[in-house]
Amino acid sequence: MHEPAAFRRHLAPTRDTDWVVYAKRPFAGPAQVLDYVGRYTHRVAISNNRLVSIDGDRVCFRWKDYRDGSRQKIMSLPGDEFIRRFLIHVLPDGFRRIRYFGFLSNSHRARKLALCRELLRMAPAAASKPPVDYRDRYEALAGASPHHCPHCLTGTMVVIGCIERPRICQPVPDT
Repeated sequence: MHEPAAFRRHLAPTRDTDWVVYAKRPFAGPAQVLDYVGRYTHRVAISNNRLVSIDGDRVCFRWKDYRDGSRQKIMSLPGDEFIRRFLIHVLPDGFRRIRYFGFLSNSHRARKLALCRELLRMAPAAASKPPVDYRDRYEALAGASPHHCPHCLTGTMVVIGCIERPRICQPVPDT
């Protein structure tokens, strides 16, 4: 049963606990840690390029087997099992992803990122202005222009009119 008040009561004693955090230097250095954490902070559970096929009720996707020399393999799962595994990675309401905190939080993000780049001795980020129109942004990302005809890929698409949504007629009373 869904009882938020009961869950808050369950968590209440942990708020008064003086937590002791034990942290030691990473074996392979901070670059290894940053690389590891970076793989998980800005992405969904599975990216589209890992999906191989969907045949009937089965989903095939690529995965990396770290126990076998990091080889890429293909796994096939029934659709419901694939969705179950995917949904395990969806955060519950009220939780936030890591990227919304720390130096990537909204407040002072630009200043903090500039400081991180300076500390890592990286070149400053080039200020780029995103295209104003969504069609220009689509073209920059997809490499295909929505201004061109989708069939011949030449010419310019021009909107000459919009088809109105059909209005729902009131039912005629039965007499």
